[in-house]
Amino acid sequence: MRRISAFSASVIALAIAGQAHAQAAQEGTTPPNAQDNAAAGTAQTTAGSPAEAPNAVADAGAADSGSEIVVTGIRASLARAAEIKRNAAQVVDSIVAQDIGKFPDPTTAAALQRVPGVQVTVGGNNEIQNPLVRGLGDILTTLDGREIFTAEGRTFAFQDLPAEAIARLDVYKSNTANLIEGGVAGTIDLRLNKPFNYTDPTIAISGKLNYPSNAEKLGPQLSFLATDRWDTGVGEIGALLNVSWYDMPFNRPYNYVAERRAGSGSSAGILLPISTGGLNEYGRYQRPQANGSIQWQATPSLEIYIDGLYSAYRSKFSTGFYEYRLGTAQSVSDIVRSDNCFTANVGPDGFNPNATTSPTEITQQQLCGFTSATFNNLEAFTSTQAHNNRTDTWLAAGGFRFDRDRLKANVDVSYERSIVNNENFIVDIGKRVPEATLALVNDDQTATITAPGNPMADPTGFTFINALFQDYLRSSGGLLAVKGDATYEVDTILKTIEVGARYADRSARFQQVQLGVAPPGGSFATPIAAIDLPLERGPGIPQINNGAPFLLPSRDYLLSNSGQATIRNFFGAPDGQPAFDPTREFNVGEKSYAGYVQAGYEVPFGSGPVVLDGKLGVRYTRTDRDITGTGVVSGSPVTTTSSNSDTDWLPNASARLQLGGGLQLRATYARTLARPGFGSLNPGLNYIVSTNPNIRNSGSGGNPDLRPQKSDSFDATLEYYWNDGYFAIAGYYRDISDRVVNGVTAEEIDGIVYNISRPRNVGSAKLKGIEVSAQTFFSFLPGDLAGFGVFGNFTLADSKIGGEDALAGYSLQGVSKYNFNAGLLYDRSGISARLVYTYRSKYFDEDRTGAGDVRPVGTDTWLNYVRPNGRLDFSLGYDVNEHVTLTVEGSNILRSRYRSYIDQDYLWRDTRTDDSVYAVGVRTRF
Repeated sequence: MRRISAFSASVIALAIAGQAHAQAAQEGTTPPNAQDNAAAGTAQTTAGSPAEAPNAVADAGAADSGSEIVVTGIRASLARAAEIKRNAAQVVDSIVAQDIGKFPDPTTAAALQRVPGVQVTVGGNNEIQNPLVRGLGDILTTLDGREIFTAEGRTFAFQDLPAEAIARLDVYKSNTANLIEGGVAGTIDLRLNKPFNYTDPTIAISGKLNYPSNAEKLGPQLSFLATDRWDTGVGEIGALLNVSWYDMPFNRPYNYVAERRAGSGSSAGILLPISTGGLNEYGRYQRPQANGSIQWQATPSLEIYIDGLYSAYRSKFSTGFYEYRLGTAQSVSDIVRSDNCFTANVGPDGFNPNATTSPTEITQQQLCGFTSATFNNLEAFTSTQAHNNRTDTWLAAGGFRFDRDRLKANVDVSYERSIVNNENFIVDIGKRVPEATLALVNDDQTATITAPGNPMADPTGFTFINALFQDYLRSSGGLLAVKGDATYEVDTILKTIEVGARYADRSARFQQVQLGVAPPGGSFATPIAAIDLPLERGPGIPQINNGAPFLLPSRDYLLSNSGQATIRNFFGAPDGQPAFDPTREFNVGEKSYAGYVQAGYEVPFGSGPVVLDGKLGVRYTRTDRDITGTGVVSGSPVTTTSSNSDTDWLPNASARLQLGGGLQLRATYARTLARPGFGSLNPGLNYIVSTNPNIRNSGSGGNPDLRPQKSDSFDATLEYYWNDGYFAIAGYYRDISDRVVNGVTAEEIDGIVYNISRPRNVGSAKLKGIEVSAQTFFSFLPGDLAGFGVFGNFTLADSKIGGEDALAGYSLQGVSKYNFNAGLLYDRSGISARLVYTYRSKYFDEDRTGAGDVRPVGTDTWLNYVRPNGRLDFSLGYDVNEHVTLTVEGSNILRSRYRSYIDQDYLWRDTRTDDSVYAVGVRTRF
């Protein structure tokens, strides 16, 4: 069953494409909340074939003496994705599962980076996360058309939903009125498998062993899917259950060079980092997940359904800090100055002056960097941040679909609850060390630190420093949503009339306590032997002492009840977990109401293939919100409640001109909006005095006056499709108003200066660019060479902040100007293989203008830039038979790393060593 000629494959793919195209032309684009049962065409003719994605299937019939031919894997999934893109009413890019439980990449977010115009980052546990669509992170995420989020936020942590659960993923880059509002960047819809997508009983089991090269430990993952459907006296009923589980080890080393100040004494005239060091985030995480669905075809016109989802995250892990406090050195020797110098304004503390600094205290100094320097007799410390983090998300939904003659209707009721509980228990230990040498010159642009004898691996001499710091957080969110849609077909140029409404009742709560207690006698006074503090060996950081391990407090001890009780008693902290701080809390109630009307039209030009079709619509939305937050003002808690309402009209228009022969043009316009995050709206202000004398006091506050971001979005595409692939070029323009960014400013509170981070609207922003994408298989080649194919995409994102903001003229935060994917494919004779390289150019990820770094005189902005970065991934699958497939995968096999600098290329800052992960697996289906 797994062998097929190139000619037959082409014929089958073309037949399926033609059927899907004809059906789409007849029915119009299916809204994302509706199950796309029919769109899979003949996929349902084979037992166990999932209709949403995995297999394109055709019965060869007379052409092959009644034998059955099955096209699976990469080729079928790419063909299905191309058809979705071709027939959509919006600008859409899709990813379709290659088989049951086989998404093309290990995680949903990892798969998203292959979509044209999508950029991602890597999180602390080495998972890819935080997708940006065309440079914007204001994305609405839906699950089968229902809004989904994590805890009190508006966004969804894609890594919380394992890729094995996903049948299909759609990235909507332009809007139509039937889509839920809330994403300036667009909407990402995740679709789960459903029982009516299968014709016969199906069981699919997959297992995988992952090997992250940093952690050097194995991590298993398992998934199971079972589904069946029955004819009963009350109609056909289908049921599906899908469960999965991950247990993944991780270790992500960081190396950093902290902010610079003006040196003094032996280091006068030098740009002196206040500290250097690194950290490891290491441990394991687990992701249990279960989803299920029941569908009941009560009558030929009426389907009733119930869906459920549970996803979770569990992790006990460490953030192990390892730092040399360069500013405490008694002297600096062997300084090798660089030629990188500038004149800076310097405050009395050696930092860049802030608004509270008296002009008479400011001096101008000529400051130069260095390529190497040795810091003598200085303080060093290690720290364990012991984390115990949990996330739980539940979603239950039900409704009905009605389809009779010209009328189609859908009513859906859903409720989601998402809770995050994070525990963070921190103990710092330190000692004075004889010397440490910092080198800031090599071709890799990464700092290196060496200390003779690796003194931080020697258990003697450690004392308690800084403070016992406890941080407990609980955040939660809930959403009750009711949504109804109806479409009526008309036999004129006006093809469909669509109407719909939605009511959503959203709640959110955030609670936190942060408690710091200094050690007895102060820092560097009490040996850790006073309580016999257990130590463990940190994994090591490549740039520090060549990756040698270091000692730090035991994570398991810090998370144990007995360990916490002993440490609290020793530091004089209250017994037990501290109660949540009322000054670090906010509560939100938000109700939104929306309604839309939309018309689909189709204008044929004669009897030929030229057809113009599209959508015209408008969506009305109203949001009423109350948010209460408590902060600290002049040392006293102050509770503030802010209430506001927003009303918006969101028009849209699209046109597609089909010219025949697979060629079409498309143009769309839509107004979109993104509501500010609840944390950004929190009226409370919080700040804390730093226990580290080398770090400025800091705090954060929300801004209840933030306005929703809005965008007028224009897209135009030229698309050409053929049997084995497609080519598309798109131009886009976004005119964004009230863009939100975070900035740091110095504020004096009760005589103490704090760096306070607050969000603000920056007026307008412009984003324009070009996307080019293509994919094809070389079916014309002889023999097995016909299994080769290629795909690729390139995005130019030219963004610019407008208005009177300090960042006016700069690109948007987090946006790379250039991004591309290039992939080599093979799918034939039971072998499916893919090799993909993904690249993004530099971008800035932090505005440090309000921070204390010294900088050239007249510098208005001070940004942290991330250097260009590329990742190479591969996957290889072999069908042993029709039931069993063996797989081998690798991600980031070139060991790509995050490397950043502060404004000037030579002011190196962070290096983060991303993991390479290799995996072997097996998938079975019966």
